[in-house]
Amino acid sequence: MRPRRPRPQSEPTIALINIVFLMLIFFLVAGTLAQPLDPALRLVSTRDLDGSPPPPDALVVHPDGALSHKGQVVDTPETFLAALAPEARATVRLVPDRDLPAADLVAVARALRAGGAERVLIVSERVLQ
Repeated sequence: MRPRRPRPQSEPTIALINIVFLMLIFFLVAGTLAQPLDPALRLVSTRDLDGSPPPPDALVVHPDGALSHKGQVVDTPETFLAALAPEARATVRLVPDRDLPAADLVAVARALRAGGAERVLIVSERVLQ
């Protein structure tokens, strides 16, 4: 009698496919948890600019100069900074409306810097060509 050769074990591809599928579902659900921006807000357009999507904790500046954060009205940039954790004050993101005058945007950015923000980033819409 000949000795039987052990059969080579197949790789567990089904398990790998299941893990990848579960990761896909997780990221789809996690990506929808971020609060969307105000639908009436029109972002500034720029071209050929590398960047990341705007975070949900950005300070929104409306065309009339009104400020909001996570859908709530904010009185002043200093009030916004006071509500942030100290480590979140390192980089503050502004989401200005397209129709906001540049002088108003600069005034808000200066107030944030004077209030303790180390960096103020202006978030804009990336135009796809």
